[in-house]
Amino acid sequence: MQNPENSTIASRLASLRQAMRAHRIDALMVPSADPHLSEYLPPRWQGREWLSNFTGSVGTFIITADFAGVWTDGRYWTQAESELAGTGVQLMKISSGASVQYVDWLAATLQRGQTVAVDGAVLGLSIARLLQQALQVKGVDLRTDLDLLDEVWQDRPALPDAPVYEHLPPYAVTPRAAKLAELRAEMARLGAQHHIISTLDDIAYLFNLRGSDVNYNPIFLSHALIGADQATLFVADGKVPPELAATLAQDKVALAPYAAAHAALAALPPGSTLLLDPRRITSGTRQAVPASVNVVEAINPTTFAKSKKTEAEAFHVRDTMEQDGAALCEFFSELEQTLADPRRLPLTEYEIGTRITAARSRRPGFVSPSFGTIAGFKANGAIMHYRAPVEGSAVIEGDGLLLIDSGGQYVGGTTDITRVIAVGQITAEHKRDFTLVLKGMMALSVTRFPRGTKSPMLDAIARAPIWAEGVDFGHGTGHGVGYFMNVHEGPQSISPSAMPEAHTAMEPGMITSIEPGIYRPGKWGIRIENLVLNRLAGDHGFGPFLAFETLTLCPIDTRCVDKALLRADELQWLNDYHATVRARLSPHVGGAALAWLEERTVAI
Repeated sequence: MQNPENSTIASRLASLRQAMRAHRIDALMVPSADPHLSEYLPPRWQGREWLSNFTGSVGTFIITADFAGVWTDGRYWTQAESELAGTGVQLMKISSGASVQYVDWLAATLQRGQTVAVDGAVLGLSIARLLQQALQVKGVDLRTDLDLLDEVWQDRPALPDAPVYEHLPPYAVTPRAAKLAELRAEMARLGAQHHIISTLDDIAYLFNLRGSDVNYNPIFLSHALIGADQATLFVADGKVPPELAATLAQDKVALAPYAAAHAALAALPPGSTLLLDPRRITSGTRQAVPASVNVVEAINPTTFAKSKKTEAEAFHVRDTMEQDGAALCEFFSELEQTLADPRRLPLTEYEIGTRITAARSRRPGFVSPSFGTIAGFKANGAIMHYRAPVEGSAVIEGDGLLLIDSGGQYVGGTTDITRVIAVGQITAEHKRDFTLVLKGMMALSVTRFPRGTKSPMLDAIARAPIWAEGVDFGHGTGHGVGYFMNVHEGPQSISPSAMPEAHTAMEPGMITSIEPGIYRPGKWGIRIENLVLNRLAGDHGFGPFLAFETLTLCPIDTRCVDKALLRADELQWLNDYHATVRARLSPHVGGAALAWLEERTVAI
């Protein structure tokens, strides 16, 4: 019997191909992007998912008259194979999320005189330039002035209308006026009188504002144009309450309609200079800038500024980690009691996410999850970005490993943690893989390195203990994390797929995850993740060095550790970590949660 969803996808593809023929388009590309190049997309711009049924957060859809495919990396291959089955859409495997192999495919597949279309409003400028260069060599035309989805997506969602609110002291440590002054000083240094920002986390940071337009990230749809003494925030009417608008006006921040940003760029004075970040604006936004306006291309100064948390912000993050760790103690205590009760109702992977969010919601300052919880039991743990379905998710029973990757948004920080626990009896092979992952996490956690080290260069340190056993994992070791902001934040990235460029330099105050793993398809998956803070670690005549302060506070399941594989210093690190976790979380929990904490932090 055919899956009804497959026939729906087939109908949508047929309608799209009809629209392509009407506009004489030979290939259409639909990136996973919105006008702000966000990672998590408002429903209006989830066109790739609507056309293919693939729900992963990274992927590029391309359709021609006789082909449809989604390009995505190894984190999503197992998921994509399942979700694309029977849709007529092929999985096109690429090496990493940063890969642009689909550009090479278009250039190799299309013939001279044919036309590729992409909606310029959601096409990143840097990708647009690569695409234009590759197609031009082959004599293939590129159109960026069409949004064909609007013609075929009859019930396309509207723009989100959630209100904007202010991130207030004491958690908003630096006043808005001070951030604007710092930005303008950097603009002046670069010779720019104007600066366009479209990335939503940069805007939320700069103006000390938050929203809920995008799942898991407390941000809102907007563009911002910064001038020498005035800033304009382009946001939909009604989203900013009058009282907040008056507060913004005191800092010379004006409001304008969301759709008016391009017109404001077009009206910039001839001969003036505009600063823009080619990696963080779309092709459509760049095209709105008149040729008479000079352009300086550089990374958004706010991207650097928000990545380097102040000492006061770090203080709030530490408090947040204690609250988050206490919530996890309550969750894991209850989970293990449930699993040990033979009278219990079946507990599923999906319910794990519900329970862990409920535990966090009881903590002060909690706002929302920072991403959709990943709870994978046994073989599902090997699916790196697994999402347990509401119906039909696996029951937690029998023997095996349970991987739980979750996080929370709090007004004083953002958390992201992965733990793996033993359910029933586990094997020596389970323990060996778990211990190798733990060794990799510890190896990077204790590393010292010169300030300014390019973050991708640190990746191999976490992999070395795993590589030594002929094993590897298919994702980066670490990503930056925001401050009550996006759980994935740049510019730092501890990943082999990231280029060690100047903007990836490690600086004091940056928060980064350390999360190596081992995944055995069809068997189990293991990932252990802590967040760490870059701290100055002295200067012994070779320039300043940095070290990591571990922020995350939650026991690591020592039942899964093969003690024989640990060196004395590694065993000491683990026992010291657990002593710290116990000392800092004990005041926040009681009863069964405290008993669980004490049991799980006993030295080994």
